[in-house]
Amino acid sequence: MQATEAQRAVAAAMSIASSLGLPVDDAIVLNDSNKLALRLLPCDVLARVAPAAEQVAQFEIELAQRLTEAGSPMAALERRVEPRVYERDDFVVTLWTYYEPVTPEVVSPADYAHVLERLHAGMRKVDVPTPHFTDRVEDAQQLLASRDHTPALADADRELLSTTLRRLRRAIEERRPAEQLLHGEPHPGNLLNTKNGLLFIDLETCCRGPVEFDLAHAPEEVSEHYPGIDQDLLRECRILMLAMVTTWRWDRGDQLPNGRQLGTEWLGQIRAALGHSHS
Repeated sequence: MQATEAQRAVAAAMSIASSLGLPVDDAIVLNDSNKLALRLLPCDVLARVAPAAEQVAQFEIELAQRLTEAGSPMAALERRVEPRVYERDDFVVTLWTYYEPVTPEVVSPADYAHVLERLHAGMRKVDVPTPHFTDRVEDAQQLLASRDHTPALADADRELLSTTLRRLRRAIEERRPAEQLLHGEPHPGNLLNTKNGLLFIDLETCCRGPVEFDLAHAPEEVSEHYPGIDQDLLRECRILMLAMVTTWRWDRGDQLPNGRQLGTEWLGQIRAALGHSHS
């Protein structure tokens, strides 16, 4: 977030928490991208703040409640307040349990695979309408089709990304893999190592698709410990996912630190992966 917007977001979160009777006199920024994650003190609550215009917070709250009830390894909502979306000053705020990180924070690939498998098992018990993973591919394709939104992207790179997304999406759909509810982005940044064990956070990218699409976001070694994986499908999902996240880095409004640099590195990785998969 821009600095002035972030200041307003922090003020909105503190003010909502105070109005709910939680003691707040400080906020520590834990993560700042399209959303702000704050640790509010002394009440020790995790507040997640997003601009009201671009949020799916209500969906995330309902899903988190149902998954926690099903015993899934998900971070829980803050129990001292009503589990809902709070709005103030054009921001939406959701309040979650704050978990003290455990050191060392490194998670073994086997543990990572096991917790993701448990999450997927819990998600199979929950029936909610969610987007399909191809909707996210579609979003990336539309970004590439609009030079206004991705003005800095070179023609050859635009063509590479467009072709990769189109070809891999079709290849994955033609396999007709089994599909289920997915986390959508279960990368290491969305996995907490806590005293309560490993817990996933951030359900706003939930979608339906093959479990290989979720595994494509985890470190490569993790898939070796996840049973029943289709390795060819996983490889296609990995390149597809890389093409999507690379596309987002070239979005004019992208706020990821070093986003453009990563986007350039990932273009090289995509070229290498495609060269490898054609051989």
